[in-house]
Amino acid sequence: MKVRLPHAPYIANKIAIDMLNSGVIKLLQGTEPIAKIALELLEANIKKEMALEERVDEILDDNDDEIEFRQVDRRSMFWLIKKKLAKEYDVILSFEDRFSDVSHKILEILWQEDLIAYSVSENRVKNVIYTSVEDYLNKFEGIEDCVADQIENYKRKLIPGSVEYDLVFERLYEDELKRRGMLL
Repeated sequence: MKVRLPHAPYIANKIAIDMLNSGVIKLLQGTEPIAKIALELLEANIKKEMALEERVDEILDDNDDEIEFRQVDRRSMFWLIKKKLAKEYDVILSFEDRFSDVSHKILEILWQEDLIAYSVSENRVKNVIYTSVEDYLNKFEGIEDCVADQIENYKRKLIPGSVEYDLVFERLYEDELKRRGMLL
């Protein structure tokens, strides 16, 4: 599943919370520095993919006439070009492999910065991080649906896409994350 930039802070917070509650990792300076590092690495990873996709769109736009003339499916061509350029942009296309790689990088920096201590295997700690990402991604659509239902039941009707709707949605989304123990 593709991670969007607005979800990065929530995933980073979930990583910090899950590490705190893991029972096998000792946080030496609290959750904030952990969430900050996780956020930086997640955002960097997401931005690399965004840059790759922008380049693919540019290539497709430059060849729009040829694509139309040959009646090529633009979506299929997008994925072929993305796959070809992924290595150049240092983007791992397999989400499982990408999240594993990001989890390892987060763990490495947390260890180097002396923010955590653990007496279990490094792989077990990395799995705590990986599971946090995976768990968030498996649940966020359900959370979004729950929040949309709450907004739909408001007495005052909000228009999707409006500033007011977005503010209410974000507040309710964060409340739902807190209720589920995914945000402090």
